[in-house]
Amino acid sequence: PVAVRARVGYLPGELRFEEGMTVEGALRFLNSLRGGRADWAYVRELAERLSLDLKAQIKNLSRGNKQKVGIVQALMHRPELLMLDEPTVGLDPLMQREVLRLVAEARAGGATVFFSSHNLPEVEEIADRVGIIRQGLLVETAETRALIGRALHRVRVRFREPIRVAALADVPGVTVISEDEGLGVTLQVEGEMDALIKRLATLPVVSLETERPSLEEIFLAYYQ
Repeated sequence: PVAVRARVGYLPGELRFEEGMTVEGALRFLNSLRGGRADWAYVRELAERLSLDLKAQIKNLSRGNKQKVGIVQALMHRPELLMLDEPTVGLDPLMQREVLRLVAEARAGGATVFFSSHNLPEVEEIADRVGIIRQGLLVETAETRALIGRALHRVRVRFREPIRVAALADVPGVTVISEDEGLGVTLQVEGEMDALIKRLATLPVVSLETERPSLEEIFLAYYQ
């Protein structure tokens, strides 16, 4: 129904437009299917921000420019629900950043955004919650920060004098990856670090570095 289409913005993974139309013609046609809700001044703003020529023929556009048409048509009517499949694919880094800004603006304006992407750094940047799919099944859903927070951390510790590494190996959730004659140690920590911090407080620590896993590393762990 028109009422539903007017509330939803959708960018499919594969875009198909009538090759004989101009960009503006294609957008006006899609706008008519949604009840003509789009503000054309906003359409021109989107096109300008994405360096998209509204007068260009669809048949003459590169893949990246066709992707821009898809992004504009998804956003132009300011939908309440925005569904995007690989929104930055085919775009150069500058345009990728601009698309992410547009998505962030839509979200700030009250839109609910669902998007799928293999570009995990951008997912980590803009998603409040993530879902991980493996072999067609949803195997994890969580708030992005919570998922990263409960994942494995890598900790590097240097000591003023040699210690017995066994003093750390028995801490719950801690695995010793490597050591340097008791003067340094690299640890892998699963979950909260409170127990490790308390144990380190009893040792002659000179320096401590923690390395937070990226969303990409967490994602790959589900496929190992």
